[in-house]
Amino acid sequence: MIPHHLISGPEDAPPLVLSNSLGATLEMWDPQHDLLAKRFRVIRYDTRGHGGSDIPPGPYTIDDVGTDVVELLDQLGLERAHFAGLSLGGMTGIWLGANRPDRIEKLVLLCTSEKLGPPEMWADRANTVRERGTSAIVDTTLERWFTDGYRNRFDLSAVRAMFESVDDDGYANCCAVIQHMDQTAALSSITAPTLVIAGAQDPATPPDHAERIVAAIEGARLEVLDPGAHLVNVERPEAVTELIIEHLEG
Repeated sequence: MIPHHLISGPEDAPPLVLSNSLGATLEMWDPQHDLLAKRFRVIRYDTRGHGGSDIPPGPYTIDDVGTDVVELLDQLGLERAHFAGLSLGGMTGIWLGANRPDRIEKLVLLCTSEKLGPPEMWADRANTVRERGTSAIVDTTLERWFTDGYRNRFDLSAVRAMFESVDDDGYANCCAVIQHMDQTAALSSITAPTLVIAGAQDPATPPDHAERIVAAIEGARLEVLDPGAHLVNVERPEAVTELIIEHLEG
């Protein structure tokens, strides 16, 4: 499946694919877009079931969302690209680094995990969204996505609208990706230079998840941003953008 995508930046610049979190669209990368698009050919896409992408029958697997990126690269005629993904996007990055190393130059994995249980929690969340919609879980999601300090200072109406715009079945089908995913054994096979970014106050994928990833990937580097919760690229936009550029151009 070719996901919905937007391309910006110089045609001759190194390609960089940006992958969104569960419950977000490619708009979540707006804080990074302008600066990254000055240096890279930026390809933002909506994970299947999200935003403008199709909603194939589910449930989905990590192979599905990973293969979508490979098909996107094929469609664009790109042999290789840098890849940065947050949460579900980072899980997709792990799959690509382990299963299609020939397509990935450098990896940035943000607020993610190689295995994120318990499975029952993801099954329950999927059922809740199918029965009551994404609006039923938006408040608890925003509590995970941002620290108290950030939520108290900033208007999150646009982020709330983005989350509630995600198709209920699309969201639930992507919950199954995380429910059944275990990429623990795959981590050690990743050879792409890898930067892992964590949020010190992230309750969804705490820094110990990032530490496990870094310990398993030879040469990987860890940066923990404090303060920072799950959607760290939105809460700490300048720091995240700087780290991405430094890693990809270093």
